[in-house]
Order: sequence, then structure tokens, then C-alpha cells
Amino acid sequence: GYSADRWKKLLIPMSSPTKAYFDTSDQDPFCMYNYLLDITTWNKSIRRGFIKVKITDRDGNTVESAINSEASTFQQYKRVKILTGFYQDLDKISKISLTFSTKTLIGPKHKLRILQMKLKSLNNPER
Repeated sequence: GYSADRWKKLLIPMSSPTKAYFDTSDQDPFCMYNYLLDITTWNKSIRRGFIKVKITDRDGNTVESAINSEASTFQQYKRVKILTGFYQDLDKISKISLTFSTKTLIGPKHKLRILQMKLKSLNNPER
């Protein structure tokens, strides 16, 4: 990692476009553990909403993701990649659960049928 006051000097002079992801949050303890959720849905109709991810390790410790501020659009057989973050890092995950929400108070509740799902740690890609 780089000290927060020196990151611009290290990344901006690079000749090619550079993406920087910081492992921080706006809440104490300020560290954030990022995962990429890659899912393919099976619903015939288009669904738009938010996904919250909950992971549990072998010891029974559970952590829930911070909800993404942008809604995602889910179409049948189309892959969607969502960046999700956790305030705590769990090793040896034994269970993953997803909650789909449209954040509307009126209207029918919709389910999101998952055909395939992959959760990859960006902080520890070897996992």
C-alpha cells in the first residue's frame, strides 16, 4: 500500500490510464474489504434493484455488505458484476446469501432467480 498523502505522486505520472481502488470506508475502523460479485440471472422479465451480500465463515462469524448506491439491471442469462464491500474480512467462507430489494414500499415483491454466482475477493485474489 501507499501512504494516503502520496498516492497521486505515484499513480498520476503513469503514461496509461490508471484506476485506483482504495480499501477505505466512511465509518470507523475505515478499512473496507472489497469483493466482486458476478451473477447470471434466470428471470424471464427484467428486474432492477439492489443486492446485499451476507457471508459466513466456518466458525459461524457473519458479515453483511454495505449496500451499493446504484441499482443494477438484471436480464435473463446476462452477467452482472457488482462491487461490494465489507467492514470485516472473513477467511474460509462457508456460506453466501443474497438479498434482492427494489427499495419500493408499494407493489409486488419480486424474486431474483440466480443461475450462476461467483464471489471473488479483490483484497485477497488467491482466495
